Amino acid sequence: MPSPSAPALLFAVTTDLCFDQRMQRICDSLAAAGYRVQLVGWQRPASPPLLPQPYAQHRLRGWFQHGKLFYLEYNVRLFFYLLGQKAAAWCAADLDTALPVWLRARLGGQPFVYDAHELFTEVPEVVARPAVQRIWHWVEGFIVPRARLAYTVGPALARVFAQRYGQPFAVVRNVSRLRDGEPLPPAPAAAPPGGYILYQGALNMGRGLESLLDAMPQVAGRLVICGEGDLSAALRARAERLGLLATGKVEFRGFVLPEALRDVTRQAAVGIMLLENIGLSYYYSLANKFFDYVHAGIPQVLIDFPEYRALNDQFDVAELVADLAPATLARALNRLLRDEPARYQHLADNCRRAAPQLNWQHEERVLLGLWAAVVPVAGSAGPRP
Repeated sequence: MPSPSAPALLFAVTTDLCFDQRMQRICDSLAAAGYRVQLVGWQRPASPPLLPQPYAQHRLRGWFQHGKLFYLEYNVRLFFYLLGQKAAAWCAADLDTALPVWLRARLGGQPFVYDAHELFTEVPEVVARPAVQRIWHWVEGFIVPRARLAYTVGPALARVFAQRYGQPFAVVRNVSRLRDGEPLPPAPAAAPPGGYILYQGALNMGRGLESLLDAMPQVAGRLVICGEGDLSAALRARAERLGLLATGKVEFRGFVLPEALRDVTRQAAVGIMLLENIGLSYYYSLANKFFDYVHAGIPQVLIDFPEYRALNDQFDVAELVADLAPATLARALNRLLRDEPARYQHLADNCRRAAPQLNWQHEERVLLGLWAAVVPVAGSAGPRP
């Protein structure tokens, strides 16, 4: 446990703390390095109880869950909560938490840190509404130059931020921790007959999920979807119209806690990571599910966007698709599930070679170095082996 005299760091997110794996990893690593860490999020109607963590957690409660009134209420409640807290540095995760966190840091004369999980001004929900996008562009232009430290999830987004604001953005990739003592079995000679296609993540606009459902009648396998989002009801209705629910071709499992999700992922045959090119945030994204599939040892069908192509050129763990047409997706999935067992085994073997190089243990060293330059901690244990 960190010493009571250790420097305190406070992080704010709008997400449910039980499911935000990036923030869980970051806060866990900083707590292990000797900082006193608090993570503040939002209480949702379906939020499960908080799980014990080596850092403090707090959920704000309110009336609204979506839209402009949610952001307004959250920011007001967050600011007044922060007024009663003390920290050596304050970190906002994305623009939707940035203004109250920056103001609290300014009032206390402490460093403000910005962790950009995405290019918020270029997410589809913002791009589709020009007036809203202008507001968030103003917030971004105000916040980013005032950050003592700024980092994001991938090199491409870091370059976009650096070009916009003329200041460096570090990269801490959203990679899962490689678990010792849990070696994967050798790669199977073909896709396991009982395996399934897995999508994990938000059910939101631009994730290619409508096309994936349309492809499923032609796919030699079933699809398991873990997550919820703005399109949850619409996607379930679409699956029902296509007859996919009655035949068991598609299963919606809802939110799955991270530990349980690891087991679900390891039992899958193929992972899927699809995005539409509607905004630079998606086009330059580097999602954690890419690494989760690698750690599970399963090949994936992957949209051919720059960050994913660069990693696949290096490690060859995925089938890349150039578009989201249902026929394209069905062809790529069937190639792995049924038509080319040697290709499946090759990609699964490569996952096992890539995992030791793509893991949180490497990213943690970068993270701790960045924070030590802003708020040194005495007697830090450093990165864990």
